Amino acid sequence: MTIRIDTRVRKGDFRLQASFELPATGFSAVFGASGCGKTTLLRVIAGLEPGAEGLVQVGHETWLDARQRLPTHRRAVGYVFQQPALFVHLNVRANLRYGMRRRRVPRALAFDDVVDLLGLGAMLERRVPGLSGGERQRVAIAQALLSSPRLLLMDEPMAALDRASRRTLLPYLQGLQRALDIPVLYVSHALDEVARLTDFMVLMRDGRAVASGAVNDLLTRLDLPLAHGDEAEAVIRARVIGHDEHDHLSELESSAGKLWVPRVELPLGTTVRLQVRARDVSLALQPLTGSSILNSLPVTVVDVAEDGPSQAVVRLQAGDEMLLTRVTRRSQRALAIEPGRHLYAQVKSVALLP
Repeated sequence: MTIRIDTRVRKGDFRLQASFELPATGFSAVFGASGCGKTTLLRVIAGLEPGAEGLVQVGHETWLDARQRLPTHRRAVGYVFQQPALFVHLNVRANLRYGMRRRRVPRALAFDDVVDLLGLGAMLERRVPGLSGGERQRVAIAQALLSSPRLLLMDEPMAALDRASRRTLLPYLQGLQRALDIPVLYVSHALDEVARLTDFMVLMRDGRAVASGAVNDLLTRLDLPLAHGDEAEAVIRARVIGHDEHDHLSELESSAGKLWVPRVELPLGTTVRLQVRARDVSLALQPLTGSSILNSLPVTVVDVAEDGPSQAVVRLQAGDEMLLTRVTRRSQRALAIEPGRHLYAQVKSVALLP
């Protein structure tokens, strides 16, 4: 099953035009700057934009095409807003029961399972006004899930929260990512959220979906803005394979090769996401010896592009993964850095994405 979107809508001077396909499971991001059309896109999918045209198809169900426009109440969609839409006169349990009454399909998630996933057991009898912002958002997510949606839409659920609340909510979102078998479309303008939570990304700019694909592919594509500038990064997957108790290090294995990171309190076999910033990767003709840098990976240059008057950004293939590095134009000439060139990437810093 796939989700197909090919839609157009005009709202005053703003025009949205987006065409892409999403995987039928996992978290997919809609990413872009504020005002680029992310929320409008979600409203189109949910049936909240009456002027929308084109196609919205979720698996074998067509919600919008040239012949029909399924009303919102007939779309099996859950919607989590930036500001939770809860009944303030009801307690948490009653708010969740309301979500269950909105079920349109029998494959509902169990009440107790959703409560456990979002850590709501101790607050079921509490009233909404007494909840923190992060707690309210967890209740709103649970309410949406208990309606048994075929597609869950989340519109920047952490944007209105303070830093402490975001830090508290994030592990619950990561737990949902592992547990849910329905697709989730997660809107954000925060790249760290996208890197931590999602596997697929739709990149929006000025009302248009300019690219879509696996997150790391879009992060490292040199024709896209995400690969340029001081914050450019790659996100790769690895598995914990060992711990060095003496030096307080952990050994990770990825398709790019083995990597050492500061000790992580995770059991062997745990899969993690790693952030590798372009500024922390340098290139050499041979593996370094006598260096303080622990991580050296064989790489092949895929592409090179200008990144300002004195620098270039280089896309590197490392196993099945893509990395980025920034080098001076002088170093580019000295090392003959061009597509197909085999080199060694010295990775000065690797960060686990919690």
